[in-house]
Amino acid sequence: MDRLEQLKQFAIEEPEDPFNHYALALEYLKIDPSEAIRLFDALSLSHPDYLPTYYPYAQLLIERKEIEKAESVFQKGMSTARTKNEVKTLREIEALYNDWKYERG
Repeated sequence: MDRLEQLKQFAIEEPEDPFNHYALALEYLKIDPSEAIRLFDALSLSHPDYLPTYYPYAQLLIERKEIEKAESVFQKGMSTARTKNEVKTLREIEALYNDWKYERG
């Protein structure tokens, strides 16, 4: 069984574990960014407190030039990190956000 099939199986077997869906979305980043967006979107809705989602999701949206959606994901990620008092994650998301804003002018 290849890695993608294995990750799909994990997500089916343990749908309540956000890591399984996160890992699957990361794998799709390599082969099908549109599917990765769909998976990140679903993950952010089903497990909004799962902070690892927000950085790669926002980064992908930036690359795809989905500006409004990227802004929304950044705001949700930063808000969630603040609420959970996850300072390191907040700094990481803020750094990407600030770099993106600076590049956009």
